[in-house]
Amino acid sequence: MRPYVHKVNYYECDKMGVTHHSNYIRFMEESRIDFLDQLGYGFDRMEAEGIVSPVVAVECNYKKTTTFKDEITIEIKISEVSTLKMKISYTMKVQGKVVCTGVTTHCFFENGRPAIIPERFPELAVGVGNTEN
Repeated sequence: MRPYVHKVNYYECDKMGVTHHSNYIRFMEESRIDFLDQLGYGFDRMEAEGIVSPVVAVECNYKKTTTFKDEITIEIKISEVSTLKMKISYTMKVQGKVVCTGVTTHCFFENGRPAIIPERFPELAVGVGNTEN
């Protein structure tokens, strides 16, 4: 899987010229959408099949600041899959140095009912920990 690259925009920075902390959550979402598209499970496909995947938890650990025009490379992997939840891990780097790590936890609903992930999405369960599915 190819990593996602986000170039920090001017409006994403605070008065100190540093990327505002809230934007890293958005970067996770951008990269997750790209990742799922690469897996063939894009939001458009899921929604057409009656599937929604809400975020139920977010963890974000800031290591170094980023600034306007920095290119953040975001590597993603499915780190855990259980019956009803999936965790996705993110490593964000600028010029090879880790600037932020994070984890999002998701559940899946199909037509309003909980979806059993290993049954409904076996490709996701098989790919745990592997970014080269």
